[in-house]
Parts: sequence; structure tokens; C-alpha cells
Amino acid sequence: MQLPEFVELGDLLEPFSRRGIDLDLSRLQAALAAAGHPEQAYPAVQVAGTNGKGSICTMLGSILQQAGIRSGLYRSPHLVSWCERIELNGRWISAAALRQGLESWQPWGQQQALTPFELLTGVAFSAFAAEGIELAVLEVGLGGRLDATTCHPDRRVLGIANIGLDHCEHLGADLETIAAEKAGIFCPGAVAFSAAQVEPVARVLEAQARERGCRLEWVEPLNPQQPLGLLGEWQRSNGAVARAMARELARQGWPISAAAIDQGLAMARWNGRLQRCRWQGLELLIDGAHNPPAAEALRRSLDLLDAGTPRQWVLGIQAHKDGAAILRALLAAGDQAQIVPIEGCRSWSAEALQQACPELAPQLQACSSLNEGLSQLRPGPGLPVLAGSLYLLGQAWNTLEIDTCS
Repeated sequence: MQLPEFVELGDLLEPFSRRGIDLDLSRLQAALAAAGHPEQAYPAVQVAGTNGKGSICTMLGSILQQAGIRSGLYRSPHLVSWCERIELNGRWISAAALRQGLESWQPWGQQQALTPFELLTGVAFSAFAAEGIELAVLEVGLGGRLDATTCHPDRRVLGIANIGLDHCEHLGADLETIAAEKAGIFCPGAVAFSAAQVEPVARVLEAQARERGCRLEWVEPLNPQQPLGLLGEWQRSNGAVARAMARELARQGWPISAAAIDQGLAMARWNGRLQRCRWQGLELLIDGAHNPPAAEALRRSLDLLDAGTPRQWVLGIQAHKDGAAILRALLAAGDQAQIVPIEGCRSWSAEALQQACPELAPQLQACSSLNEGLSQLRPGPGLPVLAGSLYLLGQAWNTLEIDTCS
């Protein structure tokens, strides 16, 4: 799916970095009441987790499109344009409509001191109501219990993506605490689906589901014969969650056929997730891999493609991420990595990574810019990979030959 054009919203949306993370439900609930409760115009499904939330939402949204159901998708973060966060019945919200929505929401946002994410969530809820959508697909931004998307009152089918250690400064320092925050989306009478989780996470999810009166079902990864539009072995588990959610919606009366599910899974596209592109004629792979679990999943998928083949990397990792763990997960013996800064973000330097991972120091080279790092790549037996941050992919996007992406 071609990305929308960049849209400047600095006059309507304060920088995320200025406000920081401030999880709460009461502010947006009050603003939604003032706005006439647009979120009450349609039911929703919601997806939480650490890695794979956006992929699950994308695959489920594709299924709903194939079924002819008017749906709205709300996802984050974006690669290039704020418009990527709101999809209306298969198309991005227009820049004009997004600006109009933000302008309309300014009084309520100022009155309740909404965070930028809360403000965008309110705009999405209003846009879905104005579009007359029948079902909203909501990706949790951070956590779940206190995430703005949890303000929606009718979340009857839920999905849980892989849960791992990330955003520990906001969600907790251990898997159990993080899992409990994400299980906060469980609500009485709802049905939740999850692929396999590590034992501490699974135990918390089971306990939280019982406590909250939510039925939790576990699903197995899709078999290799199931056509899937998204590359990566981890997408088999994400696809299984999306399929289970669709099947549950069908049981609840939504007109979703088995053929629509198969077609939706096969036709799903989500940019920046193990995607083939070209840079100045050189074929490469791009993937966010912005935390250790995502990096481990990417490495497993690459090993399935061509295990043992030395690989070239261009890596940019935000400074607040566990750069050492990400690097150790990604690099194999014989790999070489160009370490680049991420525009507008504090980033790990090559020197800092060499100190944190002395055993990998000879495999790392410092580059002053993304363009310099990409220019160091050469054709080889294994496709080069650009990874480490979705912000990095967004920075690179306009330099890639997008039309060749699969």
C-alpha cells in the first residue's frame, strides 16, 4: 500500500517528546463526552502486545475489506505521514480531513490537556463515526490498561501479539508486570486470542482473563501452505491471531466467509516489516526490529532464508532501547554493520555499541549519516538489511524505490 504524503501538523499537534508518556483514561473519556461520544457509533476490536500489533490489525483489516465490511483502522507509529495512523475503509485519511479533525478537537484537547496520542485517538474515533464505518480495528499504542484506545466502550473481540520487554520505564521492569498492563484490555464478555507466549506471560494472561471475565483462547501458527501477504516467520503467529479474531466475528454474526479470510491474509500489506526494496538499484530488506524480541524474530526469519551467509547491515538504534541486546540478536559471525544516527532522535553510536558488545566490535563501523551507511553496501549472497528503528525506515523511505517493494 503506497504511503501518503508527509503532512506538517506542528501547529495542531505538540511534539510527543515535549509531553512524554502520560497514560490515563479520564482525560480522553471527558473529551469524548464533550465531543458527543463518537466512539459509541460503532463496535471495535482491539489488539495489544509488544511486537506484531500492527501486523495483526493490518491482516484483520484486509480480511474485513474482502468481506465487504466498512472498517476503520487506527495504528501507530507511522513511517512518513501522520495520515498512516488512520485508515478509512481501505484508504488513508486525507491530509485535509486529518487537519480538519485536529482543528475540531483543539478545544476539547486543550480543555482536558490531552496528550498527542489521546488527541489523535479522539480524531480517529470521530473520523470513523463521520465515515459511517461498521467496525473499528484499534491498535494499542502503549500498554493496554491505560491506553487511549481502551476508552472505546464496546471491544468485543481482542487480540494479543507477542509480549516481551520493551518500554520498561513505563510498563514495568519484568515480563509479568508488562503482561498485566497489556492484559488490561480484557473486559467482561469479550473473547481474546493469543499465539504462544513465554510461560510467565501466559500465566498472567490466563489469570487476568479469569479475573476480568474474558475468555482467552490460544492459537497455533498458520501452516506454511497458508498464503500470507506479509513476510517473516513470526507473521504465521500474527496471522493466526487475525484469523481467529475474524472467525469469532463471523460467529457473532458478521458476514465473513472462509474465502474472505484466506484472501485477506494473502493480500495484506504492511510497510516496513521484512520488506524487499531497492536503494539506487541495490536490493535490500528493511524491517523495524526496534527491540530485542523483534530483533530475534528477524534473525530467525533471515536464517530460514539463507543460514550461514554473511550479511551486511545498516543499523540505527534509539538511545533508550537495549542496543546491546538488539545487536547481539541481529548479528551473526561474519556479518558487518554500519551504525548510523537516526534523524531527530538520540541514537546509539558505534563507539558505545563497541563498548557494550566488545565481542562484536570488529564487525561495527561508524557512519555519519544514513546515506553514508547505505552507500557502503555491496551486492552479496545475502540481501543487506536496514533495521533497528521504524523511525530509521521512515527517514530512508523517500530514498527507496518504493514501487519495487513486495
